Amino acid sequence: MKNEMDMSPRHIRKHNLPELEQRLANLAEKYDARPDTVALQFSLSLPASNWRWEWASPGAPRQHFIASTTKLYVTAMIMQLRSEGSLDLDAPAARYLEASIMAGIHRLRGVDSGNTITVRQLLSHTSGIADYFEQRRLDGSSQFRDCLCHDIAWSFDDILSITRQLKPKFTPATPGKAFYSDTNYQLLGAIIEKIDGVTYEDALHKRIIEPLGLHQTYPFSKATLHRYGEVAPMLYGKKPLVIPQAMASVRADGGIVSTSKDGITFLDAFMNGKLFPTHYLDEMQHFWNPIFPPLEYGVGIMRLELPRYYTLFMQMPPMIGHSGASGAVLFYVPELDLYVSGTVNQIKNRSLSYNLMIRLVMTVMNAISKG
Repeated sequence: MKNEMDMSPRHIRKHNLPELEQRLANLAEKYDARPDTVALQFSLSLPASNWRWEWASPGAPRQHFIASTTKLYVTAMIMQLRSEGSLDLDAPAARYLEASIMAGIHRLRGVDSGNTITVRQLLSHTSGIADYFEQRRLDGSSQFRDCLCHDIAWSFDDILSITRQLKPKFTPATPGKAFYSDTNYQLLGAIIEKIDGVTYEDALHKRIIEPLGLHQTYPFSKATLHRYGEVAPMLYGKKPLVIPQAMASVRADGGIVSTSKDGITFLDAFMNGKLFPTHYLDEMQHFWNPIFPPLEYGVGIMRLELPRYYTLFMQMPPMIGHSGASGAVLFYVPELDLYVSGTVNQIKNRSLSYNLMIRLVMTVMNAISKG
C-alpha cells in the first residue's frame, strides 16, 4: 500500500538534468521512428525536484484516446459518490440500477448472480461478469474483432444483450480471481448516471474535468464525432484504424480523449486527495489479483510489478495507475514519487507502451541514484 512504501522525496541535481532529458528524448525518438507507432507523446513529473519533461512527435496531434485509462476517471467519480454518502461499495449494484439491468447479467450453472454483484466487485473485476468487448463468442467473433473489420456503433442495451449471451468466468467474489471485463465499467457508468441524474459525460465534466482545469480532456461521444480527425490516429500493427462510431460507444470503459500533460494533472489529483479522501487509496490497494501478468488489479486501480528477470535483474519499483488498449499509459511510481503519462497509439502490440514506459522510468531511476 502507498503508506507502506518509502515515500521520501527523490531529487535530481540540476546539473544532471540536461543529460537525463537527452537520454529520455533519445528513447522517445527511437520509438517514434518505428513504423508501428504514431503521434507518440510522453510526460514525466518529479514534484520533489520541481521537474517535468514532455516530448511529442513533431507536428502530430497532442490529444489522443486514452482507452481503458478512462477507468481511473470512473473510479474517482465512484469514490466521490461514496464520500458524499450516495453510494456504498459493498451494496449490490442493483440497488442503484433498474432490476432489469442486472438480471441475467451473470448466469452460471443455472444460477443468476446478477442482483447480488456489488459495486466493489465491479470496480475490482471480481464480479466474474463476461467482457462484452474482447471476450469471444461461440463463433469466435467478438465486438473488438468486429471493430477491426469495420466501424460499428452500439448502445448500453446492446452491451447488456451481448454480455448475457457470453459465459461468466467465475462465481462473483471467488477468492484470488479477477477477470478484466469492460462490462463492469459500463455498469459503473450507468450507476453514476442514475445517482447524479445526468449523463455520464456531464458527470465527468462536472466532477473531474472542470474542477481540475483539464482543458484538453473530454469524453468522446456521438456529439463529438466531428472531432475524430483532430485526435491522434491509432494503429493496429501498421494499419491505421478509423473507428469513430466505436470510440463514441465505449464511453465509461474507454472513451476519454486527453493529453499526456492533462494525464499528469489528473493522476496527481487522484493520488493526493484532490478528488476523494486519501485513505480510500490505501483501501483500493489492500489486495491485488492477477489479470494480465505481470499486471494486477485492486479496487479500481491497476498495478505493474515486474519480476527482476524482466529488467535484467535490476530492481524496478511497483507502479500503480492504469493503461489502455490504445497504447496509453498513466502510472505513478510511489517509491520515486514519479508520474508517467503517455501513448504510442498502437493497439495490436500492447507491450510496446509498457516497454517504453519502463525504459523511461529506469532512466530516471539512474539519474536519481547519481544524486
